[in-house]
Amino acid sequence: MFDTPFTIAGRTFRSRLIVGTGKYPSNAVMAQAHAASGADMVTVAVRRVNLSDRSKESLLDYIDADKMFILPNTAGCYTAEEAVRTARLGREAGLLNWVKLEVIGDERTLFPDNEALIEATRILVREGFVVLPYTNDDPIACRKLEEAGASAVMPLGAPIGSGLGIQNVNNMRIIREFSRVPVIVDAGVGTASDAALAMELGADAVLMNTAIAGAQHPVPMAEAMKLAVTAGRLAWLAGRIPRKMYATASSPEAGMVGR
Repeated sequence: MFDTPFTIAGRTFRSRLIVGTGKYPSNAVMAQAHAASGADMVTVAVRRVNLSDRSKESLLDYIDADKMFILPNTAGCYTAEEAVRTARLGREAGLLNWVKLEVIGDERTLFPDNEALIEATRILVREGFVVLPYTNDDPIACRKLEEAGASAVMPLGAPIGSGLGIQNVNNMRIIREFSRVPVIVDAGVGTASDAALAMELGADAVLMNTAIAGAQHPVPMAEAMKLAVTAGRLAWLAGRIPRKMYATASSPEAGMVGR
């Protein structure tokens, strides 16, 4: 079946599954899970990388940069200024001018601060960054981020690390309908069915970390997520049957013997 490439800012990716680097039992397990996931984009928190002394062991040592596109992120930032400074730091240290932009507005829920996020997006876009902002599942916020120059929007399915799955299916449908840039569901995935649902709703990709890293067995979970994303995408392209209140016979009566 015909499918369009998954492309962001002119760069095409093979996989529609994006993975993270935190919470794994070890860097070695992380590397095995990444391989099993089939992902070719991985997000790395700038603050978790030793940028001042690259001679010391780093999680970057466990990422094959020839196979995986490294997406820096501004995890742990609570103001627009802090997020912009962190993105600049990563670029100056040799990471890419791409950034998964995070500006957290509440320490307990870790929900994004959309106002600060839009402000930081405008600044970084002017400075030549490819900005992928992590935001709430709010169609208006997603539209404003797109207008600010974001190359994709990344609405949460549920709070970070919660494993609750997509909580607002209708908003995701609206975001997908009106967005002119890729939509990447980010945060809240707990298991493979959550990833499949995100893709069935029309998301271009799914980003996850805890669902894989925190699983009892991260490597087979990574493979399960790969298959779920593929299945969900195929279901979206194929087009599901309409929902009906009552039954419809699988075998119609017309043409039956004795009729």
